[in-house]
Amino acid sequence: MIMKMRLEDAMVYALATAGRGMTTDQIAQTINEERLHVRVDGNPVTSAQVYAAVCRNRTIFIKGGGIIHLAM
Repeated sequence: MIMKMRLEDAMVYALATAGRGMTTDQIAQTINEERLHVRVDGNPVTSAQVYAAVCRNRTIFIKGGGIIHLAM
């Protein structure tokens, strides 16, 4: 059985496993390659969606200099 993550959870996983900050493009690429989150319409996650999730979740993600880091 394949469990699908919410976008924010997939972003946390991608950043945690990378062990470093990443750009929104890199995060989206990782999520799509590993199929961590699949959109309802089947299209790949975009960097704009990742950026929007960062802005919505300032207690989880920190952005600076074009790089996203985990706040925890």
